[in-house]
Amino acid sequence: MASANLLALIDDIATTLDDVAVMTKVAAKKTAGVLGDDLAVNAEQVSGVAADRELPIVWAVAVGSAINKVILVPLALVISIFLAPLLAPLLILGGAFLCFEGFEKVVEKLFKRRQAADSQPSHSSSEASMTAKEFEQAKVKGAIRTDFILSAEIIVISLGTVTNQPWTKQLAVLCGISAVMTIGVYGLVAGMVKLDDLGLWLHKRGSAAAQTLGRGILLFAPQLMRFLGIAGTLAMFLVGGGIVYEQVHQLVSQDPTLESHGPMWVNFLVGVAVGALCVGGVHLARRLTKKS
Repeated sequence: MASANLLALIDDIATTLDDVAVMTKVAAKKTAGVLGDDLAVNAEQVSGVAADRELPIVWAVAVGSAINKVILVPLALVISIFLAPLLAPLLILGGAFLCFEGFEKVVEKLFKRRQAADSQPSHSSSEASMTAKEFEQAKVKGAIRTDFILSAEIIVISLGTVTNQPWTKQLAVLCGISAVMTIGVYGLVAGMVKLDDLGLWLHKRGSAAAQTLGRGILLFAPQLMRFLGIAGTLAMFLVGGGIVYEQVHQLVSQDPTLESHGPMWVNFLVGVAVGALCVGGVHLARRLTKKS
């Protein structure tokens, strides 16, 4: 009798694990787009730092990302069970914040170019007065802050695939997808930022083929990081605009289960518009605060 109960228990556990694996796979497919954006955004965050500090920064951001998910997973379950109507407004705020950060990056780039064209010193820039340690800390904090929004989107999308399941299975799927995404994203980021080191190592080898490959990697790595920097900013508009568009569409239609993903160009335009409004509003508030 005892052996039969034990076998039944083992069978139940195996069935549960199989269900969790299947649902985690479905969630991973649905969040693949956000994964690409997450990768681009986080790879861009290490630009401008010393080569020997790239991996420590990636590690610090990865730890922060894991902490974000430790906070977000139980929070998402609690909100889903007890405060479901709050999910949409919170997602809209998160999407607007991503658009704000993306538009602020564009404004900063344009402002710096204008300063260079006018040959004006950039002593007013906050980055110019930072020490290397403060610059790194600012990079890490910004990356973790952005990761929080992207992680929230990943978790909410994953939660949508298991809403009809018991909370134990929901928790298992969210934990699984969080671990896969964190390890996958930051493992790839760490590999990309060290491509130049790999190229240099190959370039110093005796083999002509290794030297040729090393030179190719050395030429390719800066272009990849430059591309990821641009892609990271675009991703903020696409993801943030997509979140705002989808959630507003669902609120207007009063159907939270409605599939309302907009075309990429619509998400991008919404992201730029929301970012411009947010940046304009923040600057206006700062001016009014100074005047008052």
